[in-house]
Amino acid sequence: MKKKKIVIFGVKYFPSKGGTSRVVENLLRELKDHFEITIYCYKNELAADFMEGVKTIQFSETPIKGIGVFIFFIKCFLHLMWNGKYDVVHLHKMDGAFFLPLLNLKFKTVATSHGLPYLNDKWSSGAKFYFRRMEEIFIRSNGKLTSVSKTQVAYFEERYKRKILYVPNGIHPIGKVQLEFADEILKENEVEGEYLFFAARRLIPLKGCHTLIEALKKIKYQGTLVIAADIEQLPSYTQELKKSAEGVKVKFVGYVSDLKVLNALIARSKFFVFPSELEAMSMMLLEVGSVGTPMICSDIPQNTAVLENGQVLFFESKNANDLAEKINWAVKNETTMHDFAKNARRVIEEKYLVSRVAEKYIKLYTEVISHG
Repeated sequence: MKKKKIVIFGVKYFPSKGGTSRVVENLLRELKDHFEITIYCYKNELAADFMEGVKTIQFSETPIKGIGVFIFFIKCFLHLMWNGKYDVVHLHKMDGAFFLPLLNLKFKTVATSHGLPYLNDKWSSGAKFYFRRMEEIFIRSNGKLTSVSKTQVAYFEERYKRKILYVPNGIHPIGKVQLEFADEILKENEVEGEYLFFAARRLIPLKGCHTLIEALKKIKYQGTLVIAADIEQLPSYTQELKKSAEGVKVKFVGYVSDLKVLNALIARSKFFVFPSELEAMSMMLLEVGSVGTPMICSDIPQNTAVLENGQVLFFESKNANDLAEKINWAVKNETTMHDFAKNARRVIEEKYLVSRVAEKYIKLYTEVISHG
């Protein structure tokens, strides 16, 4: 039987650079055996041959801050409307929801919310206005809607009286981590012995790294903190962190895109600290849990909806005093922390493997194709 055709719209990076693009990449590895998959993405010499069974349509990135992504979306939209012959268009992220009403004129659609970007203070008031309008267009779309976040599903139902399908993020089983993949980056940055680890795609205030540094200063932490994130996103914030970190041994190692290297850094760390102030559903939370490294996490609803006490050690979000106490407790109760990590890994393998998540999308695509 000929495979039905699915096209992915709204993702910029393939191969992924973390975040939503990693969510989609994980899904495609499962979906490509069931459907004929095409993805729109930024031009990249690795993209065309990156994943067997996935076709790419690539457009150059327009380096204009603020509107460059929208220009990319316009190129994708025009190409899709003029040339596209697909059974389902799957829009990932609400950023591109502007195009949903027009896409619905020609295609059956599925759209997935990966977060509420207007809650992120890195955006200007104009950008936040745009994102709020995109939410309204998204929620009123005629297509099928999903969200990776339980809290957002509840929010959409309460605010707009519309039920949408909760489909969490998923990851592939990590398996055995090759610890030596971290050797080069640790040596380059002169990291020796045990270290606490913080990682994110972008180093921005929302990720809460300032709270972590403040907490370490309060307890006069003598070990090393390794920070892996893109420090160029908000240079002023990076400078604030470096200034505030005086007296704490902090190593800024940059963004780590290679998942094998990232997993090795996670596995070799003493604890992973996740002080994020807002998420949709964090891939990092799943990846660290799957590696088996003990975690200290902010108690935001998006985290507590995924893992529970006894699987991670929670602290009150934005509260450096509480985080300081929890780091001290973790250091004194390392055996218990490793027991927590084992529990977290078990839960992730039971609930959040991408093979289980893909089954939900296979069912949804089939329903959309059959019934609209």
